[in-house]
Amino acid sequence: MTARQVTIEEVARAAGVSRQTVSNALNAPHRLREATLARVTAAIEELGYRPDQSARSLRTGTRKVIGYPAPADNPADPNPLMGGFLQALVTAADDVGHRILLFRSDPQQGAGAVARSFNDLIASRQVDGFILSDVIHDDPRVDVLAEAGFPFAAFGRTAPGRPQNWVDIDSTAATAALVELLLAQGHRRICYLNSATSLPWLADRRAGFLQAAAAAPDGAFEVGVPEDDPVALSQAVQRLISGSDRPTALVCASDWLALTAYQAVRAAGLAVGHDIAVTGFNDIPLCTMLQPALTSARLPLAVIARTLVDRLITAVENPSAAPSSGLLLPAEPVVRASTPDR
Repeated sequence: MTARQVTIEEVARAAGVSRQTVSNALNAPHRLREATLARVTAAIEELGYRPDQSARSLRTGTRKVIGYPAPADNPADPNPLMGGFLQALVTAADDVGHRILLFRSDPQQGAGAVARSFNDLIASRQVDGFILSDVIHDDPRVDVLAEAGFPFAAFGRTAPGRPQNWVDIDSTAATAALVELLLAQGHRRICYLNSATSLPWLADRRAGFLQAAAAAPDGAFEVGVPEDDPVALSQAVQRLISGSDRPTALVCASDWLALTAYQAVRAAGLAVGHDIAVTGFNDIPLCTMLQPALTSARLPLAVIARTLVDRLITAVENPSAAPSSGLLLPAEPVVRASTPDR
């Protein structure tokens, strides 16, 4: 007998209980005595019973489906960080009996296109709520969902006056921790490789650098170039590290900028880790492939995804208990050979 052929009545007979007791075991286990719940659960597992989700959706008004607007990406050069987040999100949803519905909604296409993509799913009742990623302060997706009064949880901070059901990385503290690591290793002059991209998390990383690098004995400064042009940035770093007062450590706003730093250091005839320490941010797979391996701040993607799913389900099932404030999570510094003890 396949799992699809098993009925709730068969589970009830196998466990010696009523159909309602099986229903309670699935939907309100707190109503059952421990021994009864264990007996029903054993029967469910033995028979391979799976509830009829379509019937449950009609009864509860929920679909157990979460909408996720996939960020625009280049299939020939995919973003490993957001690919990892998607995997973590699918796993977190599956662990609580939900599914992820992917769809396209690019904020760059304008507020009208964003509104249509979300409102079509809301009107057709295909999803219970949404999880957003790469959220910025004036994100049109947030405005659309706030106006519709539809539940969502955001990876990234929403602006004041908008729903605050978000989870984010404490990028300021994480970057400060990397600088403090370098200071503890004896570095006296530290430089920040900044990104020209205007994004809130990059601003937070810069703030963390400035906050912690104020303690550098011989000073701290930053360098960047328009549009993050890798050739221009590499040349700027080469000029910087060729002088007699060159920095002993480079703190980079991202792992990709750290790759440019590696190239510049080698072009100047110096060695990463030996002559100049380098750190990145995000800890994408590239970090372990570089020689030497790159010290970076790792985002806890599984924790982020699980927290977002939990917060969204709370907002769907009990709107009055929906989180009204955001949650900052720490990023873990992963120390590798690019920052050896001096």
